[in-house]
Amino acid sequence: MTLETLTGATGATGAVELDWYGCDLRTGQIVEDLRSLTPSGPLSRRLGAATSTNFDLGIAGAGQDWVAATDPGRSLLVAVDRLIDQPVWAGMVLTRDAGSSWTASLGATTPEAYLDRRYTGDVTQVQQDQAAVLTTLMAAPLSQGPPFVMDAPSTGVLMDYTALDGDDRTVLSALQEVMGQEGGPEWTVDVAWSDAAHSGFVLPVRVRPAIGVQVADPGAVFDFPGCISTYTLVESYENGKGATAVVARGEGEGAARLSSGSQIATSLEEAGWPRYVHRYTPASGLTDPTQLTAHAVKALGLMQTGSRVWTVEAVASQSPRLGRDWGIGDSIRVAVDASPRHPGGAEIVARAWAWQLDAGADRIVPILIEED
Repeated sequence: MTLETLTGATGATGAVELDWYGCDLRTGQIVEDLRSLTPSGPLSRRLGAATSTNFDLGIAGAGQDWVAATDPGRSLLVAVDRLIDQPVWAGMVLTRDAGSSWTASLGATTPEAYLDRRYTGDVTQVQQDQAAVLTTLMAAPLSQGPPFVMDAPSTGVLMDYTALDGDDRTVLSALQEVMGQEGGPEWTVDVAWSDAAHSGFVLPVRVRPAIGVQVADPGAVFDFPGCISTYTLVESYENGKGATAVVARGEGEGAARLSSGSQIATSLEEAGWPRYVHRYTPASGLTDPTQLTAHAVKALGLMQTGSRVWTVEAVASQSPRLGRDWGIGDSIRVAVDASPRHPGGAEIVARAWAWQLDAGADRIVPILIEED
């Protein structure tokens, strides 16, 4: 079951209590119930990117097979929300420090990071569905990798894509490159139970035109005053965040360097905006002018009016439940009755592009981006 299919009433649901499991990274099978595992910071996820968290493990209460269950490079930590029996976070263990202390320190990163350790090889896709292209790019990680499973129905949009093994392009960079093009599909790596017996987990690689559910009237509502303790609206037109003209450049030098045409927000400039120019190289090894133009068009769409990011810190036990009421990519409503920034109140709908969860502090932080 994906987060797109989960439904339920929103509102106060009780404290978020997480059950932790140490699993075999290749198979996803549970090795040990890690009852003494505690994150030393918030858990987090981000759309199409990896995030990391550190952990403390009390060895005395860790279980007989804790060493195998936390072996760097071979183990996967999974957090399950006890109330809704839903896996909400997974991370590969990459570091472990343990010795004379009764506490072991672990470092883990979400499975997207594994995709930066595998390479695309030679890939040529001509007028293939976007989902098929991403599935082809995932061929290496699907072989002798973690328990990835593709959840990539056809998007109905055809595209061309070429990568050469000599470009040393990682799967992660290729997936991010495709996602960064105009009309490019979004992707994320979820975690789910592998079977009805709950003996282990799989890592669905979800590909959609847009991850999550976007609606004008979402059921997940964060209110202030209410479940929100504090919030910040960050508005920026800094370099790299705002521009009225964008050029995407390929690799190379001088006249041999390919680029997109300049994509200009004509309507804004005609309305009186000064011109702000942003030039960038979207991905290593990218030289196709058509792909460069697709990147420039999407970047202009995101940057022309600058960025508006809401960071909402809320009480988790009083908020819409992560994993049941909302998930990454979903629309969320923020309702502000009154605040110094919004004395007359405000009500917006924005997408959850990332989140942080600190269950011990009863704190949930959706990172919301307003989209035009």
